[in-house]
Amino acid sequence: MRVRSLFYFLGEAVKSIARNGWMSVASIAVVAITLFILGSFMVLNYNVALFTEDIKEQVQIVLYIDDDASEEEKAELQKQLVTHNQLEEVRFVSREEAFERLKEQLGDRSYLLEGYENEAENPLRDSYELRTAVPEDVPEVGREVENFPGVGHVDYGSGVVEPLFQFTGVVRWVGLAFMGGLAVTAIFLIAHTIRLTVYIRRKEIMIMKYVGATDWFIRWPFIFEGTILGLIGAVLPLLIIYYGYQSAVEWMQSNIIFISMIPVEEVIQELLKVLLPLGVALGILGSSISVRRFLKV
Repeated sequence: MRVRSLFYFLGEAVKSIARNGWMSVASIAVVAITLFILGSFMVLNYNVALFTEDIKEQVQIVLYIDDDASEEEKAELQKQLVTHNQLEEVRFVSREEAFERLKEQLGDRSYLLEGYENEAENPLRDSYELRTAVPEDVPEVGREVENFPGVGHVDYGSGVVEPLFQFTGVVRWVGLAFMGGLAVTAIFLIAHTIRLTVYIRRKEIMIMKYVGATDWFIRWPFIFEGTILGLIGAVLPLLIIYYGYQSAVEWMQSNIIFISMIPVEEVIQELLKVLLPLGVALGILGSSISVRRFLKV
């Protein structure tokens, strides 16, 4: 494409956008609203994924050693845990360490533990804290290690962990399905809106065809028009989401500090990779689909 033709097509696209006025505004609004909904859900999905991953990382297996276990059983237990291929971390916690942790957790009420400091009176057990390489493996591994020698009790949140992982899986799939549905809806709405714009100019297109203009000469201004509309329609929701999400992060950091959120810069970088190309692609696709039928004269 020559530079002169490029400026011609671009000029025609800008003139068409200005000439169609409210129709152009409607096209931009459709793109902006659709991509805003899509972008907002992506932000929500990113943070839900972060929250569920944080929960998963906190899920662990606590294996309490039987008080009556022999030294041979304890040694065999340690060997089986250390060599287990699904365990990523195996940490031994002595009764004394567990007692000190409990004192820290009680804080000002640690006086309740007075009289239990010596080893003979310490009611706590030696234990192992286990983390699996894959968090979803916790229930399976927890049930397995219950049968290891020298095990007194195993705690891995049975009855709670399984529904948690099922819920996170459902959230992920629902999110992907919803985002896919929005993308299809966006293509339909943008193509329909630009089709109305092309319909208004159908006589102009037919005249250009009759005087010998090629299909691509007619098509390029519409492609540029769709590109501009899609680009503007993508930039607007990006700006709204940026400032809105920034305010939300600041509010969360001030009021609900225990819930972490993805930094604004990381979110916008991810949205830029999706919304800008998608806005432009939808605009071009809508223009191409809309003008095709009027080239057959």
